[in-house]
Amino acid sequence: MSITATLIIQMIVFLILVGFTMKFVWPPIATALDERAKKIADGLAAADKAKADLAAADKRVEQELAKTRNETAALLADAERRAQAIVEEAKSRATEEGNKIIAAARAEAEHQTVKAREVLREQVAALAVRGAEQILRKEVNASVHADLLNRLQTEL
Repeated sequence: MSITATLIIQMIVFLILVGFTMKFVWPPIATALDERAKKIADGLAAADKAKADLAAADKRVEQELAKTRNETAALLADAERRAQAIVEEAKSRATEEGNKIIAAARAEAEHQTVKAREVLREQVAALAVRGAEQILRKEVNASVHADLLNRLQTEL
Protein backbone atom coordinates (compact mmCIF):
# COMPACT_ATOMS: atom_id res chain seq x y z
CA MET A 1 0.00 0.00 0.00
CA SER A 2 1.20 3.36 -0.80
CA ILE A 3 1.52 6.18 1.59
CA THR A 4 -0.88 8.32 -0.40
CA ALA A 5 -3.65 5.73 -0.17
CA THR A 6 -2.99 5.36 3.54
CA LEU A 7 -3.18 9.09 3.99
CA ILE A 8 -6.40 9.30 1.99
CA ILE A 9 -7.97 6.44 3.99
CA GLN A 10 -6.85 8.02 7.22
CA MET A 11 -8.35 11.31 6.09
CA ILE A 12 -11.62 9.59 5.23
CA VAL A 13 -11.65 7.80 8.58
CA PHE A 14 -10.78 11.09 10.27
CA LEU A 15 -13.61 12.87 8.46
CA ILE A 16 -16.04 10.08 9.39
CA LEU A 17 -14.84 10.37 12.98
CA VAL A 18 -15.28 14.15 12.90
CA GLY A 19 -18.74 13.77 11.34
CA PHE A 20 -19.71 11.11 13.88
CA THR A 21 -18.35 13.29 16.69
CA MET A 22 -20.16 16.39 15.38
CA LYS A 23 -23.43 14.52 15.00
CA PHE A 24 -23.51 12.27 18.10
CA VAL A 25 -20.82 13.32 20.60
CA TRP A 26 -20.61 17.11 20.29
CA PRO A 27 -24.33 17.98 20.82
CA PRO A 28 -24.55 16.31 24.27
CA ILE A 29 -21.23 17.92 25.29
CA ALA A 30 -22.40 21.32 24.02
CA THR A 31 -25.73 20.85 25.79
CA ALA A 32 -23.94 19.89 29.00
CA LEU A 33 -21.64 22.92 28.65
CA ASP A 34 -24.63 25.19 27.96
CA GLU A 35 -26.49 23.80 30.95
CA ARG A 36 -23.41 24.24 33.12
CA ALA A 37 -22.97 27.81 31.87
CA LYS A 38 -26.67 28.47 32.58
CA LYS A 39 -26.36 27.02 36.08
CA ILE A 40 -23.30 29.17 36.74
CA ALA A 41 -25.11 32.24 35.40
CA ASP A 42 -28.16 31.41 37.55
CA GLY A 43 -25.90 30.90 40.57
CA LEU A 44 -24.22 34.26 39.95
CA ALA A 45 -27.60 35.93 39.51
CA ALA A 46 -28.83 34.30 42.72
CA ALA A 47 -25.67 35.45 44.51
CA ASP A 48 -26.20 39.01 43.22
CA LYS A 49 -29.85 38.86 44.29
CA ALA A 50 -28.80 37.51 47.70
CA LYS A 51 -26.29 40.36 48.02
CA ALA A 52 -29.00 42.87 47.17
CA ASP A 53 -31.39 41.21 49.64
CA LEU A 54 -28.67 41.22 52.29
CA ALA A 55 -27.98 44.91 51.67
CA ALA A 56 -31.71 45.68 51.91
CA ALA A 57 -32.00 43.61 55.09
CA ASP A 58 -28.97 45.41 56.55
CA LYS A 59 -30.58 48.73 55.70
CA ARG A 60 -33.86 47.67 57.36
CA VAL A 61 -31.95 46.44 60.41
CA GLU A 62 -30.11 49.77 60.65
CA GLN A 63 -33.40 51.65 60.35
CA GLU A 64 -35.00 49.50 63.05
CA LEU A 65 -31.96 49.95 65.30
CA ALA A 66 -32.06 53.71 64.79
CA LYS A 67 -35.79 53.73 65.52
CA THR A 68 -35.24 51.62 68.65
CA ARG A 69 -32.41 53.90 69.78
CA ASN A 70 -34.62 56.94 69.33
CA GLU A 71 -37.49 55.31 71.22
CA THR A 72 -35.12 54.25 74.00
CA ALA A 73 -33.69 57.75 74.24
CA ALA A 74 -37.22 59.19 74.36
CA LEU A 75 -38.22 56.71 77.06
CA LEU A 76 -35.12 57.52 79.09
CA ALA A 77 -35.77 61.24 78.77
CA ASP A 78 -39.38 60.75 79.79
CA ALA A 79 -38.36 58.62 82.77
CA GLU A 80 -35.82 61.25 83.77
CA ARG A 81 -38.47 63.99 83.55
CA ARG A 82 -40.86 61.91 85.64
CA ALA A 83 -38.15 61.21 88.21
CA GLN A 84 -37.33 64.91 88.38
CA ALA A 85 -41.03 65.74 88.81
CA ILE A 86 -41.33 63.14 91.57
CA VAL A 87 -38.27 64.60 93.32
CA GLU A 88 -39.67 68.12 93.02
CA GLU A 89 -43.04 66.95 94.32
CA ALA A 90 -41.36 65.17 97.24
CA LYS A 91 -39.37 68.33 98.01
CA SER A 92 -42.50 70.47 97.97
CA ARG A 93 -44.34 67.97 100.17
CA ALA A 94 -41.40 67.87 102.57
CA THR A 95 -41.26 71.67 102.67
CA GLU A 96 -45.00 71.84 103.23
CA GLU A 97 -44.82 69.19 105.96
CA GLY A 98 -41.88 71.00 107.55
CA ASN A 99 -43.83 74.25 107.53
CA LYS A 100 -46.79 72.49 109.15
CA ILE A 101 -44.52 71.01 111.82
CA ILE A 102 -42.91 74.41 112.44
CA ALA A 103 -46.34 76.06 112.66
CA ALA A 104 -47.55 73.37 115.06
CA ALA A 105 -44.40 73.76 117.17
CA ARG A 106 -44.84 77.56 117.26
CA ALA A 107 -48.48 77.17 118.21
CA GLU A 108 -47.51 74.70 120.92
CA ALA A 109 -44.76 77.03 122.15
CA GLU A 110 -47.22 79.93 122.19
CA HIS A 111 -49.70 77.80 124.06
CA GLN A 112 -47.03 76.74 126.56
CA THR A 113 -45.97 80.37 126.95
CA VAL A 114 -49.55 81.47 127.66
CA LYS A 115 -49.96 78.58 130.07
CA ALA A 116 -46.69 79.43 131.81
CA ARG A 117 -47.75 83.10 132.11
CA GLU A 118 -51.06 82.06 133.65
CA VAL A 119 -49.29 79.83 136.15
CA LEU A 120 -46.76 82.58 136.84
CA ARG A 121 -49.55 85.13 137.36
CA GLU A 122 -51.27 82.82 139.80
CA GLN A 123 -48.00 82.27 141.67
CA VAL A 124 -47.20 86.00 141.74
CA ALA A 125 -50.72 86.71 142.99
CA ALA A 126 -50.38 84.09 145.70
CA LEU A 127 -46.98 85.50 146.69
CA ALA A 128 -48.38 89.03 146.72
CA VAL A 129 -51.24 87.93 148.95
CA ARG A 130 -48.87 86.16 151.32
CA GLY A 131 -46.63 89.18 151.40
CA ALA A 132 -49.58 91.46 152.05
CA GLU A 133 -50.84 89.16 154.80
CA GLN A 134 -47.49 89.15 156.47
CA ILE A 135 -47.25 92.91 156.26
CA LEU A 136 -50.73 93.65 157.46
CA ARG A 137 -51.11 90.73 159.84
CA LYS A 138 -54.72 91.26 160.12
CA GLU A 139 -57.73 89.65 158.65
CA VAL A 140 -59.03 90.91 155.34
CA ASN A 141 -62.46 90.26 153.95
CA ALA A 142 -62.34 87.16 151.66
CA SER A 143 -64.45 88.66 148.87
CA VAL A 144 -62.43 91.87 148.88
CA HIS A 145 -59.32 89.77 148.93
CA ALA A 146 -60.51 87.73 145.87
CA ASP A 147 -61.36 90.95 143.99
CA LEU A 148 -57.90 92.35 144.72
CA LEU A 149 -56.30 89.12 143.50
CA ASN A 150 -58.33 89.09 140.28
CA ARG A 151 -57.43 92.71 139.52
CA LEU A 152 -53.78 92.02 140.25
CA GLN A 153 -53.88 88.93 138.05
CA THR A 154 -55.40 90.83 135.12
CA GLU A 155 -52.85 93.62 135.50
CA LEU A 156 -49.99 91.19 135.35
